[in-house]
Amino acid sequence: MAAELIIRGGIVVTAAGRRTADVSISDGRIVAVGESPAVGESTRVIDAAGLLVLPGVVDVHTHTRVATDAQPDRFFQDSVAAAYGGTTTFLAFNNPGTGSEQTGSLPTDIAAWRRQTDSDSAVDYALSLVLQPTHHDLAHEIPKAIDAGVPTFKAFMVYDFALPTPALEVALRATADFDGLLEVHGEDKAALEANIATLLAEGKTAPRYHADSRPPHVEAAGTRTAIDMARAAGAPVYFVHVSCRAALDEIRRARAAGQQVFAETCPHFLALDESRYDASSDEEGLQYVISPPLRAPADRDALWDALRDGGLDLVATDHVPDRLAVDKRLIGQSFDQISNGAPGMETLLAIVYSEGVQRGRVTVERMVDLLSTTPARLFGLNNKGSIEPGKNADIVLFDPQERRTITQQELHHTSDFTPFEGMAAAGIVRSVLVRGEYVIRDGRFVGRRGFGRFQERRLAWR
Repeated sequence: MAAELIIRGGIVVTAAGRRTADVSISDGRIVAVGESPAVGESTRVIDAAGLLVLPGVVDVHTHTRVATDAQPDRFFQDSVAAAYGGTTTFLAFNNPGTGSEQTGSLPTDIAAWRRQTDSDSAVDYALSLVLQPTHHDLAHEIPKAIDAGVPTFKAFMVYDFALPTPALEVALRATADFDGLLEVHGEDKAALEANIATLLAEGKTAPRYHADSRPPHVEAAGTRTAIDMARAAGAPVYFVHVSCRAALDEIRRARAAGQQVFAETCPHFLALDESRYDASSDEEGLQYVISPPLRAPADRDALWDALRDGGLDLVATDHVPDRLAVDKRLIGQSFDQISNGAPGMETLLAIVYSEGVQRGRVTVERMVDLLSTTPARLFGLNNKGSIEPGKNADIVLFDPQERRTITQQELHHTSDFTPFEGMAAAGIVRSVLVRGEYVIRDGRFVGRRGFGRFQERRLAWR
């Protein structure tokens, strides 16, 4: 039977290898990968000669903000930015600051967030719930959330919405018992707060002191505490935005002891380093108020080593669409009062390909594993993440020969800056398909608002 669509003659890349092949698509799914597919009168053919045919990127860590009366397009616009960058599915958190309705109940949080984002995305999307002190019945509500197709949760160990230790223990036990996964922001709150108090007392209030307040041992200590708690609960645990060798060493030790520990890092930790704090003016330094902060080059090298050898599982953005003119505006406040985060949703594939594949740090197959296959598997997107029969036809046509310079002017996100300004990037996204339909075609957005579908998920690996 003839396919509805054939992507012809490209280099198809999976986590297992690459080959020149045709990809046949019908009803939004891949039906065959091989040579000489049947072509009917109505079959559409895309010529992919000279292009890499990649599975769509799955970004499992974003703080994409929902629409408001004042900014009705911000969720949609960031989904368009994701598409331009080759991301076909993203997960968003509903933490305070995203505009997500805070109800105090996980099931009603899900309903509220789905209502706020319904028919608003250009690409597929899903929710990871942030657990907060206002959630008083986690033992009963976590199983209900999992049944509703939201099996991943995040606990912060710092900030004013940090989850208290007893509640963190409850969350770990519940995710262990009901096939969920807890994501943890691993920093030691007491050590962090002591550092902040010391720096402020010394008059060190500028943005660059943000990094001094959060040295690697603060991240390592929080990571170690959460690992010990997960072991006691018999639960798997996932660490977001791992930034340094010290935290990575804690994860490696736990894995060597047989514990089920997963971890991500982020593009800014792979492409930038702590010299940005010293080289920047206070106004420029605002861009790099990110938690954890940028680290030393040796830490960056350790992260690349871990991506290569499996010590880290994937790369995700921690996308926060702050604006320098609004959210991060410097009005005399100390570093601890500056909004944390930076945009990255549109530049994920560009950074990992340029800094990883092009520089020989990882293979293109490993990149596909880190950006698509493993994120889809770990986070229960069981129809996504690979170019193989039966999967959604979420596909990126990527030209590896092109070169560009990343600038804010060329990007499409709702932020007003990029931390990667002026960086040279290898390769360019030519076209993007979501479930077999063009969203980006020859570098131009041709999708539509509301085409993206909310993804109810199940962790098949549990």
